[in-house]
Amino acid sequence: MNDFASPNAYGVLTAPDVFVIQRLLPGPIDRVWSYIVDSELRAKWMAAGKLDLTVGSLAELVWRNDELTNPPGQRPQGFSAEHRMQTRVNEVDPPRKLSISWGGRGDVSFELAPSGEEVLLTVVHRRLPDRASLLLVGPGWHTHLNLLAARLSGAAPEPYWDSWSRLRGEYERRLPA
Repeated sequence: MNDFASPNAYGVLTAPDVFVIQRLLPGPIDRVWSYIVDSELRAKWMAAGKLDLTVGSLAELVWRNDELTNPPGQRPQGFSAEHRMQTRVNEVDPPRKLSISWGGRGDVSFELAPSGEEVLLTVVHRRLPDRASLLLVGPGWHTHLNLLAARLSGAAPEPYWDSWSRLRGEYERRLPA
């Protein structure tokens, strides 16, 4: 395992508008895939929303970050209790890859690769329009993937908003201005 995929590893920019973050997760691959594509399981670490795994299909993802951990932590000013986003399925290769549009803020792919009894998950968020978006996406993906890792391993996660706020400051220092 490299530092890029280790627990709590920071995401990086691989191009000015491409953010990549990885996690090595408890397998098998079909189990991790289900946490990405199944609305009920995805709602435990990111956002609910039924996905039709057909290229071109539309879906709505619904975030309720206050419900992801108990306690949720202190929600930052300016964030609502619920966020909805329209998305479109761009590519599907079960159980290895899902690519979706990201509500006008680029495209996201979830790529899975077996690694022994674990699974390497690579999230690539492309076409990010500006640094302000990066400073939402970086700590967001980092916090959501930490939560996914906790759910898959049975560990107790850090309160969502406390983690996001702490990581936002770190990403502000790490990502170029």
